[in-house]
Amino acid sequence: LEDGAAEDGGDEGPTTCLPNHDWVIERDEVPLAAGLRATFRLATDCTWDTTGEIQADESRIWDLDVVLVGGRAVLVELGDPAGQWFAPSFPDATYTSQLRDGEDLLGVFQVTDDALLLLGVVSPDDGLYATELEYDPPVEVLRFPLQEGEAWSTEATVTGLASGVAAYYFEDYDCQVDAVGELSTPYADFDVLRVRTVLSRTLGMSVSEIRSFAFVLEG
Repeated sequence: LEDGAAEDGGDEGPTTCLPNHDWVIERDEVPLAAGLRATFRLATDCTWDTTGEIQADESRIWDLDVVLVGGRAVLVELGDPAGQWFAPSFPDATYTSQLRDGEDLLGVFQVTDDALLLLGVVSPDDGLYATELEYDPPVEVLRFPLQEGEAWSTEATVTGLASGVAAYYFEDYDCQVDAVGELSTPYADFDVLRVRTVLSRTLGMSVSEIRSFAFVLEG
């Protein structure tokens, strides 16, 4: 994160909070809404050790205050699903967000009192090669309150259209808050919880696995 706190998204005023550093992240300590935006440093095809430096108390220090090859500033903005072509399929959606740099597919998310849910994946525009995939049940990306040791999982069936072609496959998500510590960035140092996610995708007889880490902080 390059600019720090997300900028305010309009009439609701600034969406910020003061962290209390209690190693528990409540839902109201994670501002998520359409219109919020922040500039991130993004780098791909580079190596960075997700293990971190383990301390005597089992906490960790992760150093992202480094120069990564190909790093650049990218503005990330949470979009408003209202009025979009896919809106009728996702009436409970809170916001959309680009899923991966270099691709235009959007994740459709819902924010509830106790979770951040992935409802589906869509293309920005309708048409012959449109994508509109729905998850049943929605995927719990984050479950609040977050604290070390918490774990949750989702077994979802994915149906709809992928680039205009009918799709039907399965995705299993296993998530756990598996570490706590300090994350150094070019902007500041933050107390964070690390959320490990293992995604297993089954498409016919093919099974693939993707591992990812999210560093979540108060505010």
